[in-house]
Amino acid sequence: QVQLVESGGGLVQAGGSLRLSCTASGIIFRVYVMGWYRQAPGKQRELVAVISSAGAASYADSVKGRFTISRDNAKNTVYLQMDNLKPEDTAVYYCNLAELRRVGSTYRPDDFASWGPGTQVTVSS
Repeated sequence: QVQLVESGGGLVQAGGSLRLSCTASGIIFRVYVMGWYRQAPGKQRELVAVISSAGAASYADSVKGRFTISRDNAKNTVYLQMDNLKPEDTAVYYCNLAELRRVGSTYRPDDFASWGPGTQVTVSS
């Protein structure tokens, strides 16, 4: 079973930047498509960025042009560089396995066997 640990969240003003990291264990990381999800209060968990095993990326319209997903297979780590942050980006951010064609889709927590603790991102106006 995959274990995931996210980090890098925090409080930032609108227009600022953050870089999130997620380290995975328990899987052969390099063969999996990975994604970043976020859940704002009262909303469903949304897949906002996806990266294939070869590094091809796809983004939800809400973050396109502002967020960049990347991965380091040697470190079993996936990153999310978030620039020009907006108050509506405020959410808990999670990483997990993903499907490229599902970017922008929403999920229930029990759609996956496990999740990491997530990392809180708060953007003030």
